[in-house]
Amino acid sequence: MRWTDHMIWWHAYPLGFVGAPIRQWPGPDSPEAEQAAGRHRLGQITPWLDHLVALGANGLLLGPVFTSATHGYDTLDHDHIDPRLGTDDDLDALVAAAHDRGVRVCLDGVLNHLSRDHRFVRQALAEGPASQYGDWFAVDWDADDGPRPAVFEGHDGLVELNHANPAVRDWAVGIFDRWTSRGVDAWRLDAAYAVPPDFWADVLPRARAAHPDTWFLAEVIHGDYRQFVADSTVDSLTQYQLWKAVWSSLVDRNFYELDWALRRHSEMASTFVPNTFLGNHDVTRIASKVGPEAATLAVAVLATVAGVPSIYAGDELGWTGAKTDGWDGDDAVRPSFPPHPPSPQPTTFRHYHDLLALRRRHPWLVHARTTTLELTNTRYVYRTTAEDKALIVDLDITTTPRAQVRTPSGQILIG
Repeated sequence: MRWTDHMIWWHAYPLGFVGAPIRQWPGPDSPEAEQAAGRHRLGQITPWLDHLVALGANGLLLGPVFTSATHGYDTLDHDHIDPRLGTDDDLDALVAAAHDRGVRVCLDGVLNHLSRDHRFVRQALAEGPASQYGDWFAVDWDADDGPRPAVFEGHDGLVELNHANPAVRDWAVGIFDRWTSRGVDAWRLDAAYAVPPDFWADVLPRARAAHPDTWFLAEVIHGDYRQFVADSTVDSLTQYQLWKAVWSSLVDRNFYELDWALRRHSEMASTFVPNTFLGNHDVTRIASKVGPEAATLAVAVLATVAGVPSIYAGDELGWTGAKTDGWDGDDAVRPSFPPHPPSPQPTTFRHYHDLLALRRRHPWLVHARTTTLELTNTRYVYRTTAEDKALIVDLDITTTPRAQVRTPSGQILIG
C-alpha cells in the first residue's frame, strides 16, 4: 500500500482561515502592502494541527499559499508565500510542525492560469509576440482593444498559460521541485480539467523522478474520470459525481441516485483511488445542504467507501455556510477560524471522530467495493468489501436520519 492509502486529509483555505485581507488587499507591490500583509499569519494554523490529529486525520490539504492578487487562485509569484500569510520560512515551520505530528502536507498548485498582473503576463502584453513570454499565453495580438489573452472560464483577471510550450512545462516542474524539496508531500492540481492531459503526462513523471513518493490530486469535475487518470498520470482526482449523489440523495430522499453513483464509484476504484469529500472551499457546506442530522449519514458514506477522504475544515464542527453568486459568494464557506479549537468539542465532532476511527481500524476500506443489499427511496443498505473483509452500512431517512455500521455477523460498530 502507498502512504496515501492511509490518508485522511483535513482541507483548509489558508487566506480565509487566518482572516487575511482579500478584496481589500492592494497587492504586494503597493505602498500599503506591509501593513495589509500583517505578520506571520500562517502560524495561526499550527494550533489546529492537534485538532486535526484528534479528529483522526493525518494530512493537511492547504488551499493556495503563494503570492496572489486577491483570493489565492490569481497567482503572482509561485516562488514565494503570500505576504498576507507570512514568509517562506513560515511555511517551512508549518510543514515541520505537521511532520512532527505525523501529518503530511499537500499544497494547491494553480498551474492552469496566472493573474493578469503576473510579471510574465505584463511583460508579454507590453512587449508583444517577440517577448520572452510572448508564447507563454494564447493572445489575440490584433484585437481592436489591444492584445487580448485567453482567460479561464470568462474571468478576465485569470490568464491561461500555453501548456504546449516546453518552457511552461519546465517552469511547472521547477515549481514542484522547489517546494517538494522543502518537505511538501503532495499537490492538488487546481482546474486540472482545463489543462491538456498530455501536459500533466509530461510534467508529473519528471517531478516524480526527483521525488518518487509525491502524490498528485487533480481537480476534475465532469467527464471520464478513468480516462483522465490514464492520460494525465495523476494519482487521484476529486470525485464530484459521488459528492453530488450523497447530498442530493439526502435532500431529495432518493437513495437510488446514491446507489447508481456508488456502482460507478466501485468501477472507478478498480482503476485508481479517488479523492472523496463532502465539502471544499468551492461548495456549500454539507450541514447547510442536508441539515445536521442527515449530515451524519453523509459522513458514514465517506467513511465506508473506497477513496482517499478529505474533511473540509469546520464541517467536523457542524459549521454551516452557503455558497452564493456574486463577488462575496465564497465568503460564507471560507471563514476565519478562532485561535484555538473549541473545548469541549461539539457533538458533530464526535460523529466524525467515531466514523473516521472506524475507517482507520479498517484500512482496507480505501480499496473497498460496495454491493447493494436493500434499496428504497429512504432506506439504503450496502455491503462494503475488500480483501475478504466486509462491513454492512445501513442508512435510513424514513423518519429520523439514522446511520448504522455493523459486521456481517451483526455486531454493531456505529449507530
